[in-house]
Amino acid sequence: MSHGGITHIELHTRDLAASRRFYEEIFRWEFKITPGWDTYARFTTPDGQEGGFDAGPRADAPSDKGPILYIEVDDIDAALGRIERMDGRALVRKTKISDEFGYFALFLDNVGNRLGLWSRT
Repeated sequence: MSHGGITHIELHTRDLAASRRFYEEIFRWEFKITPGWDTYARFTTPDGQEGGFDAGPRADAPSDKGPILYIEVDDIDAALGRIERMDGRALVRKTKISDEFGYFALFLDNVGNRLGLWSRT
């Protein structure tokens, strides 16, 4: 990891099990629970990015404000369909950025965190 690189992403939740099911089902993230850390679940994305979900007493409530993390998908419309079936909500449907930069969408996950989707097509 080089200076200035992102080392860890942390999202907040009030329902660790629900957040885990949502991201495992839709994005195939792998989760690990560390013994003794009952309110924290670590995840790894298919491309190796690591992070965690914090449901502990210091965690803020999930939010639709602040920075947005974008998750790359092959098909935004299909991903939004899975998100909605898993109790998430589309905020901005598939929108073209440009020929060069592809498309994006915004959604709320099943506990209220705002995130984005991105695809080339």
